[in-house]
Amino acid sequence: MDKSAARQAAFARRKAAHVASAGNAAGYLSEVLAGYRGVPLAGYMAMRTEIDPLAAMEEASAHGPVSVPVIIGAAQPLRFRTWTPGCPMQPGEFGAAIPQDGDWMTPEIVIVPLVAFDRQGGRLGYGGGFYDRTLEGLRKSRATLAIGFAFAAQEADKLPLEPTDQPLDMIVTETGVITPG
Repeated sequence: MDKSAARQAAFARRKAAHVASAGNAAGYLSEVLAGYRGVPLAGYMAMRTEIDPLAAMEEASAHGPVSVPVIIGAAQPLRFRTWTPGCPMQPGEFGAAIPQDGDWMTPEIVIVPLVAFDRQGGRLGYGGGFYDRTLEGLRKSRATLAIGFAFAAQEADKLPLEPTDQPLDMIVTETGVITPG
């Protein structure tokens, strides 16, 4: 299966899971992040049918710095701007909300949105390579924990991965935590 077909199938599964979800699906993510209180964290502002990490980000912000990704340009790694609950937001690239202002920071934990994942830590993203470039750069300078956050229905048996695809260290869904083995 090629990446385009894999993405199309995964988007359909994610949409169905999003429709079926009953609100806060970030309970397990909050539990995981509680073990890393105070560690600089990057979340994301959910778009369309993505699972929403906002409740876990709000909780984490009471204990340490939280940021959200900002797309700087095509084929560039993401940068991360500090975020606090209720801070003024504006539309960024592709419609993702970003803080209107704030300091740039370097996270040690990155909550990664995705289209599909497998139990080996493989991740299928949107195809821009932003998170792969970003994680590769972050991991060159320090240990960086990449937590994939997704609906359980986004799991796939096998993904069409490439050598440049950065692995996830953990996957958190609305039903539990998966540690790749």
